Amino acid sequence: MSELAIDVRGLTKRYGARAVVDDLSIRVRRGEICGFLGPNGSGKTTTIRMLCGLLEPDAGEGSCLGHDIRREARQIKLRVGYMTQRFGLYEELSIEENLDFVARAYGMPDRRAVVRATLERLGLEARRTQLAGTLSGGWKQRLALAACMLHEPDLLLLDEPTAGVDPKARRDFWQQIHALAAAGLTVLVSTHYMDEAERCHRLAYISYGKLLAAGTAAEVIAQAGLSTWELSGSGLAQAGALLQRDARWMVVAFGSALHVSAEGGADLPAWLAERAPAAPWLVRAIATGLEDVFIALTQHATDNVQ
Repeated sequence: MSELAIDVRGLTKRYGARAVVDDLSIRVRRGEICGFLGPNGSGKTTTIRMLCGLLEPDAGEGSCLGHDIRREARQIKLRVGYMTQRFGLYEELSIEENLDFVARAYGMPDRRAVVRATLERLGLEARRTQLAGTLSGGWKQRLALAACMLHEPDLLLLDEPTAGVDPKARRDFWQQIHALAAAGLTVLVSTHYMDEAERCHRLAYISYGKLLAAGTAAEVIAQAGLSTWELSGSGLAQAGALLQRDARWMVVAFGSALHVSAEGGADLPAWLAERAPAAPWLVRAIATGLEDVFIALTQHATDNVQ
């Protein structure tokens, strides 16, 4: 058995003249949590749907769980759990009824025992009779994950699973994901949260359908080759306006300070000393973070709208 759960090359999907996913290649090892990152409209959802057999690529090849993504889509679907961005279960049914429906759809033998075990496993037993439509965002998320796990998949594809839930629910969710990965499950999860990205074993970042970076968090940061500074003090609005006149600087507000990044070799203190020598700003070099890198990648990406 290959050590790769996902191994695709040249994956492309077009809608008219626009390549929503453009020559994308990605590899995910078995038992790994891979963070799939990128701005809205970057092609993450389309990629996930091609990987699990819901969309046929216009070009490209490869395998998911050892099955050809073109010829063996049905076999892939039976071994994958896919959690969509929006809650997709029946809100007028209870938690237990929803899970029973999913188990019946998969034709699972002894489905009632499977549903009971899943309720206990994900801490849903006490709420099993509650209607799904009355659940909070965090509990809906847990129910959706339970539905994905009923048939004991080998791969979880999670499309922004924690959007709109509170920090505690996000933390609990990630504890479950790491426990599942430790037991051998492979996870590809799209997210906009940088703290969640840092919880992943490896990352893949796409923008406008193209893969721009891949590797561990440390590798992605190193590949970017950025220098980053923190600018603090009074009059930061004026500082931001001054910096934005020069395209080399990427400026982002972080609380009561500014983070300023640029490609290696740039010297922010010298640049400020020349242009605003009397300004009351304090500048110190800081470690480049993932958010700094992803802002830079997004700014440098080419729009695919033609």
